[in-house]
Amino acid sequence: MSQTAVYPGSFDPLTKGHLDIIQRACRLFDHVIVAVSNNPGKQATFSVAERIQMVESVIHDLPNADVGTFAGLLVDYLKTKKSRLLIRGLRAVSDMEYEFQMADMNRRLYREVETVFLMPDAQYTYLSSSVVKEVCRRGASVHAFVPPTVARMLRRKFGRKDNNKR
Repeated sequence: MSQTAVYPGSFDPLTKGHLDIIQRACRLFDHVIVAVSNNPGKQATFSVAERIQMVESVIHDLPNADVGTFAGLLVDYLKTKKSRLLIRGLRAVSDMEYEFQMADMNRRLYREVETVFLMPDAQYTYLSSSVVKEVCRRGASVHAFVPPTVARMLRRKFGRKDNNKR
């Protein structure tokens, strides 16, 4: 029986921490869907299409991963994908309360769902999309925090030149 796991998020932008979780999930499950959320109520820096492009450009070499998008309840998306496995990244203790609350709600809405928590590599423990955007906005290089394609997209979005390529 094939196991499809769904890793949802806004990925605004995708970071090396996200990529680390995707790679770990790909080693654990037969198929991983990176599900980009389409939440019109949330002010995103990148459009859904741009975020999908970001993810696709980074996971193209992972044969058991692909990208999708969803709006509305995550559990409804899981059902359409015939998945009961949900991947969530836990960076620090501060993430735990929110993630446990969401896992409990998802289980109440979809009894069969199992949430699997994965910790990123220690170097990504305090990395967040918000911090990456702020660093780029202020003109610093983000190459240590995001894949090269994403760094280029961030520089374009914020009208920045990169004098610190690595």
